[in-house]
Amino acid sequence: MATLSSSASAPAITQNPDIRYLGRLLGDVIRAYGGESLYRQTEYIRSASVDRARGIQGADFVDTGLDALSLDDTLSFVRGFMLFSMLANLAEDRQGIAAEPGADVASAIARLDSHGIDRDAVLGLLSHSLIVPVLTAHPTEVRRKSMIDHKNRIADLMLLKDAGREETDDGENLDEAIFRQIALLWQTRPLRREKLFVADEIDNVLAYFRDTFLPVLPALYARWERVLGARPQSFLRVGSWIGGDRDGNPFVQAPQLQFALKRGAQAALVYYLDALHALGAELSLSTELAHVPQAVLDIADASGDTSPSRQDEPYRRALSGIYARLAATYATLTGGQPPRPSSLKGQAYASPADFRRDLVTVAQGLASEGNGALASGGALGRLIRAVETFGFHLATLDMRQNSDVHQRVVAELLKVAGVEPDYAALDEYARIALLRRELANNRPLGSRFADYSEETASELAIVHAAAEAHRTYGPACITHYIISKAESVSDLLEVNILLKEAGLWRAGVDGAPPQASIMSIPLFETIADLEAAPQIMSAYFGLPEIAGVVKQRGHQEVMIGYSDSNKDGGYITSTWSLFKASKALEPVFADAGAAMQLFHGRGGAVGRGGGSAFAAIQAQPRGTVQGRIRITEQGEMIAAKFGSRDVAMTNLEAMTSATLLASLEPEGISDKDAARFAGAMDELSKNAFNAYRDLVYGTEGFKEFFRELTPIQEISGLKIGSRPASRTKSTAIEDLRAIPWVFSWAQARVMLPGWYGVGHAIAAFEDKALLADMAQSWSFLKSAMGNLEMVLAKSDLGIAAHYLPLVEDQALAERLFGRIREGWAQTHDGLLAATGQSRLLEKNPTLETSIRLRLPYIEPLNLLQVELLKRHRAGEDDPRIKEGIELSINAIATALRNSG
Repeated sequence: MATLSSSASAPAITQNPDIRYLGRLLGDVIRAYGGESLYRQTEYIRSASVDRARGIQGADFVDTGLDALSLDDTLSFVRGFMLFSMLANLAEDRQGIAAEPGADVASAIARLDSHGIDRDAVLGLLSHSLIVPVLTAHPTEVRRKSMIDHKNRIADLMLLKDAGREETDDGENLDEAIFRQIALLWQTRPLRREKLFVADEIDNVLAYFRDTFLPVLPALYARWERVLGARPQSFLRVGSWIGGDRDGNPFVQAPQLQFALKRGAQAALVYYLDALHALGAELSLSTELAHVPQAVLDIADASGDTSPSRQDEPYRRALSGIYARLAATYATLTGGQPPRPSSLKGQAYASPADFRRDLVTVAQGLASEGNGALASGGALGRLIRAVETFGFHLATLDMRQNSDVHQRVVAELLKVAGVEPDYAALDEYARIALLRRELANNRPLGSRFADYSEETASELAIVHAAAEAHRTYGPACITHYIISKAESVSDLLEVNILLKEAGLWRAGVDGAPPQASIMSIPLFETIADLEAAPQIMSAYFGLPEIAGVVKQRGHQEVMIGYSDSNKDGGYITSTWSLFKASKALEPVFADAGAAMQLFHGRGGAVGRGGGSAFAAIQAQPRGTVQGRIRITEQGEMIAAKFGSRDVAMTNLEAMTSATLLASLEPEGISDKDAARFAGAMDELSKNAFNAYRDLVYGTEGFKEFFRELTPIQEISGLKIGSRPASRTKSTAIEDLRAIPWVFSWAQARVMLPGWYGVGHAIAAFEDKALLADMAQSWSFLKSAMGNLEMVLAKSDLGIAAHYLPLVEDQALAERLFGRIREGWAQTHDGLLAATGQSRLLEKNPTLETSIRLRLPYIEPLNLLQVELLKRHRAGEDDPRIKEGIELSINAIATALRNSG
């Protein structure tokens, strides 16, 4: 079996100097706080594993050193290797491992210019663009927030070291300060003892909005204004599912939605208040030395600031008044006082636009003299941009629920109202007709005097909470309602019925179109759903009332799911089905006169749509991006992409530049090749689908094999999210969520969802020259192959074989694992032949080095995990065994980076 680590042609690893430095300090910490014996044991295991990974002669026969570890030593050892991986991730991020060549707006504009596409075309696109990373609470982040915070402090200290500093601002020796943070990491409990509540998830993600997005987005816009030579509208914004995603999570209800919005408003307003306070200290202009326009004087005179020391400083007085009004806004929206209250009385702003108007008045006043330098950017310019981008709500909160829930709730409403006794028994045509009749009037179905089931009462409460949020924070706070398991037009109409109950859908009067304050959005997840998407959307657009709403809004969103389509049909079929569905939807939207906005439900792992977002966006079918795209960011990828300001800027630049290229750059292949390649992909997808389905769903005993081989049972017990691992109590793979499905295969180093079936398809494909042409010239397959290559490099069936004794039926285990091993070899060999490489990642040396560096640190963790799983499943009840398993899961996930 070929493996990356055993490839004789792979070059020697050149270690990142930051990794050497931080690794040495970690060793010093282990020696100082864990003791000399633990340090020596750890170093022996590390060096022996490194020698094996490098293929040093005789290393395979050297004692691994793992058997000598006591249970206490095992816990300490696993923590040490986990911390090394965390520090290695930090070092790689600092060295730009996340940055891809050309993944910035300036490079994208230059590339477009080479095609004859000028900046006016770019600005024209941006005038109606919307690019949104949407942060979700999907449970794949195994690290506690405290661990991430310490890591970020080390990153900040390393920046001082880059600048040649020897001391911190507080006078502490820099090396000692970094050592101290690593020591704090060593003594910080890495595992959560209590299950996360939704409120915890809200506060965790709020830290990224507050500490990263609020300062980073205005800075990025300032950079882009210089590149574009103009000031674009705020097309890059942020979104969240946390507090609004109810699909399979009974703990998200109206109070959680209200809490999420309130906390977002608090964070945004405190940021604005702090910025105003700083501006007040800065803008000390005197009427004795500067001309001040009357509009600024009016705000200053209305402020109530009568301090004698500021009588000749109208900008400071104006800002005092603006601050007082914003402090009053804080009190109105949150019910409390801001951290730094105002001594003046002010009337709360009715909207962010009113607040922005006062700021612009101040900016125009500053621009009225000299060359305008005092107003063209700087802190005031960044504040204005922040208000435009974040409003009073900070991040747009999506609502999401399963269509089965909507059907039951609407059925109950119709029955109690005496409209229809058995809605569920109606066929699709009858349902549509009934729902359209109800949407044509503004009479609510619900009554406060009726007794409803707990489910219906909860769903009604949450739409009423959304309506109240619109009145409080403005309509931008919630704009999307996503329907999981969307399979029909009635699924979309049912959401509009629920929105109507809270006045968020208003029937048209006197020939005017209806008003929809929140968009009903289908999520097409399975392969069958994706195939049916164009027909469903065409029928939906064909309804006159819907056509009127969409025309008025100008665009419609469709969400496409990577995770469940992969679990349903395997990697290549999922990827190709998503591509085809996107392309097939484009003419449907064009006929409806609506801009298409695709929402890509991607995860971190390749099996859930992970990999390079820069490459993935560019690989979208031409005509399907149109400057509008939303993408989920979740779990461990939130910290990886947005854990620091520098890394966040890199990733947001990549997302934006890729959107520009996907929207404006001509297709890289001819129409003839596109048709030829599509036919080949249909054949590849069909064969891959059959191989994947036959193994996963068509093989007797596979479910038991999966549940016993991998730590899926133990992962389900981790305290990493508020929602259950399965939507139901069933143990069927169909009912298992995609996240634990992918996560558990990654832990056992099989990573089956990311590659199985591809090798069978390549082997059966006769025209190998055509396949090579596709893999090297077609952006779609090049991106798919790149992700496939990464997941193959991170898998290791030699290590996975150590998990086989965990399977009770050994004959079944050997038979199924033999099929998996054969499939891996086919995929490996087929990929190398198609891409013209002699080894995995030969053409991506940076990623190759990154993966090969950490492989020796993962192998001992896997071996320890297997032994602990054996003891745990044999009934040993020592709590250290369970803790060791959870620590190993944490450590392996940290080392693999995108494991969920």
